[in-house]
Amino acid sequence: MNREARRGLKAQFGFATQKGRRPDNQDYVGACTGNAARGIAAVVADGVGGHKGGREAAETAVRSFLDAYYALPETLGVQRAASRALDAVNQWIHAQGHADPNLTGMSCTFSCLILSRRSGHILHVGDSRIYRLSGGRLDCLTTDHVAGRGELSHVLQRAVGFEASVKVDHSAIGLRQHDRFLLCSDGVHGSLSQARMRSLLDARGAPEDSAREIVEAALAAGSSDNATALVADILELPPADQDELSHVFEALPIPPLPEPGDVVDGFRLGEVISDGRYSRLFHAIALDAGRPLALKFPHPRVASENSYRLAFTREAWVAAQVRSPFIGEILELPPGRQTRLYSVMPFYEGLTLEQRLKRSPISLTEGVAIAVKMARAIDLLHRAGIIHRDIKPDNVILTEDGGLRLIDLGVARAPRIEDFPPADIPGTPSYMAPELFQGQPGAEASDLYALGVTLYRMFSGAYPYGEIEPFMTPRFGKYAALSRARPDLPVWLDAAIARAVAVDPQQRYGDVIEFAHELEQGAALGNPRMAPTRSFYQRNPLRFWQIAALVLALLLLTLLIRDFGGLGLRK
Repeated sequence: MNREARRGLKAQFGFATQKGRRPDNQDYVGACTGNAARGIAAVVADGVGGHKGGREAAETAVRSFLDAYYALPETLGVQRAASRALDAVNQWIHAQGHADPNLTGMSCTFSCLILSRRSGHILHVGDSRIYRLSGGRLDCLTTDHVAGRGELSHVLQRAVGFEASVKVDHSAIGLRQHDRFLLCSDGVHGSLSQARMRSLLDARGAPEDSAREIVEAALAAGSSDNATALVADILELPPADQDELSHVFEALPIPPLPEPGDVVDGFRLGEVISDGRYSRLFHAIALDAGRPLALKFPHPRVASENSYRLAFTREAWVAAQVRSPFIGEILELPPGRQTRLYSVMPFYEGLTLEQRLKRSPISLTEGVAIAVKMARAIDLLHRAGIIHRDIKPDNVILTEDGGLRLIDLGVARAPRIEDFPPADIPGTPSYMAPELFQGQPGAEASDLYALGVTLYRMFSGAYPYGEIEPFMTPRFGKYAALSRARPDLPVWLDAAIARAVAVDPQQRYGDVIEFAHELEQGAALGNPRMAPTRSFYQRNPLRFWQIAALVLALLLLTLLIRDFGGLGLRK
């Protein structure tokens, strides 16, 4: 597995707290990075005023919760483990408030955010709050548990330690990269408007700087309470797994194909880029950002509906696993935005290799450079255990900046992802290795074969074993020498491609990188000699021996006639 596939959840925290006009600070804040299974937890607690032991309750709640949560078995899952930990904390604080006269009635609010994989889990009791800034919009994710408004707005109905059991609000949300969260006590949100908090958060300072600015702004606005703020930034998310993607795509309908000019989920569709066997690709513009994109919609002609969902699930999973400048991206949409099955990609300015082939012949130097970039892209997939299975000029974009993108990963074979049913096994026949026609699912050697065929066609415009039409059973006969179409190209190139497209997989290169090295080394020789003129015997040995036999027969006949004539004269 390559390093780009080992991404995980990364977040950054910063907090600030001040007592303000109060004689002491009864707020308490804490965060713990934990581990991959348990996630990252952040908590803000505010000791209930008017009761003894407010500070003790807040500190005990935060510290004890974090200790208990990370000590529980991972098999419980996030929500059950968090609930069990908070229940134990509540019982202890409630018991202490009744057993110790110095802590009578000790209790606190409690607002916790746990970040686990691609989800945020919220536990909330009281009137501290949790906000999320996403896409420039600030939303409050919690509800205050207070008796009412006005004078009753500070009278809590629920708090940790009030009773022997506590009623906790639970919720979960999907995370997006660059989301920003704010956890704060009522000393902050009671003095600052939501618009003001959004403005301070949207400035995107470092989390600790933003937290400090929010607390100072609350105190400057006249807050008479303790003021505490914790800011958390989502820096990176792990790739979605197959179960998550399948759940999303299974819920999306497949209506009739849209047309240019239609608006789908905030994307205005432009011209059709390509209309293939499995999908239709549109140029599109995101109306909210004006960004050029490409949208791909399933084209129900051949495969079953389930196969389409598998293809879109597979493409999104592969793109999330392998991030590289050589591999086409799939952009993730916010939860709830997508109303039908399609995928969103950046629009890469440039030409497909197929379009480039129609312009002019490709030189040796240009062709080898393209081949090496393709090999690197394919190698990245292979190191992640992924087989592309549809390598061809249509699926290679030559970008205007000189780069290359290998696209269309919907038919790739990927680990732990269900494969297509036998009737829907994908591929483009002229680029498919012989073993694929025998029912094999595809391997690194079959991708190498497809790369070799792509290069052969790139240089010659033809196929090494002839073009193969869909649904026909091909016969892989003799390799057609590249020199027949391009006598200007060197012998070593013909030999290298011939080995890459060998009918027997065992006779091909060990991997695509070995093939790329062969091409690079050959090109480094400068101007290698061209193919020599072959003798008549080399070009057609059968005809040579036929003519030779005829000449010998004529000579023998001449000798026989001469000898017979000589005998007649002696009589």
